Amino acid sequence: MPITEVITDTDALTLTVIADFTVPVRRLWDAYLDPREIERFWGPPTYPATFTRHDGFVGGITNYYMTGPEGDRSGGYWEWIAVEAPHSFEVRDGFAGEDGEPNENMPSMRMTFEFTETALGSRLTTTTHFNNLEELEQLQKMGMVEGMSAAMGQIDAVLEDLTSFAAGNGTRVQLIGEDQVRVSRLIRGTVTQVWRAHTEPDLLRRWQLGPDGWSMPVCEYGEQPGQTLRTEWQNDESGERFGFVGVVMDAVAPHRLVATERMISPQDPDGESSPESLNELTLTSVEGGTLLSYLITYPNSEVREAVLATGMADGMETSYQRLENEILVQ
Repeated sequence: MPITEVITDTDALTLTVIADFTVPVRRLWDAYLDPREIERFWGPPTYPATFTRHDGFVGGITNYYMTGPEGDRSGGYWEWIAVEAPHSFEVRDGFAGEDGEPNENMPSMRMTFEFTETALGSRLTTTTHFNNLEELEQLQKMGMVEGMSAAMGQIDAVLEDLTSFAAGNGTRVQLIGEDQVRVSRLIRGTVTQVWRAHTEPDLLRRWQLGPDGWSMPVCEYGEQPGQTLRTEWQNDESGERFGFVGVVMDAVAPHRLVATERMISPQDPDGESSPESLNELTLTSVEGGTLLSYLITYPNSEVREAVLATGMADGMETSYQRLENEILVQ
């Protein structure tokens, strides 16, 4: 059990949990910044967490929900207040409804996470700041300490799993809920490099091509909300052609880009008959490079299954390999 001390200070209105680990600070930090890892220990074993958004930058948002044994859900959110990688971050933590929006009927707390080096590895000090004594006592009665203890008891197994999240493992696909997919890949490059490669047309044309023999004759891309996007690919031998159109909905360079997407073809050049998806790209600096995370929301599960059946993940992996070999690693 990593927790070594729990301190309740009713005068300062704080609850502090101290936990020690036998891994470097950077390894522990990355486990909290990587949505694939934190969701393996943020919720207690009987209420595992699913993270649908995890920004990790000032002004960003985290959305997650925990699912109980009967299928019941309990949602939460973070508002990122401060980040000093890999030493500390501060968030506003609160409860959320089924729609992911903050539940104003429940209290929100300020939480600080401090990562420090020790003789044996690293220490995490998590301090929750309450608004008043009533809220502190309310959360304690709800089992906050017991829940944190059960959740943090799972961290050691995640930290020991060095292979699942290391560079070289390729593109990973995770189904979330009934209509979402999270595509993740560790890219050997800086956040700024990967951001530019995803937003600058000249760079996109060099790597986002899928199998050999395809080119991108049309690439209208950018990072300004409201900007229309259009990309078209062509098989240089057969002349076969397809593409995508969309609109930038939100952007926080160089970390987050949200855009709609509809498939187009010569028979449907505007994609009017194609279902629309919402693509949320998040880039996070981790050891070894940049964690790329795409959360894609489809209209329904049938569309999701149809898209995955096209070999989307394999095509993305081919492109990401080209991105590393031709642009980022030179």
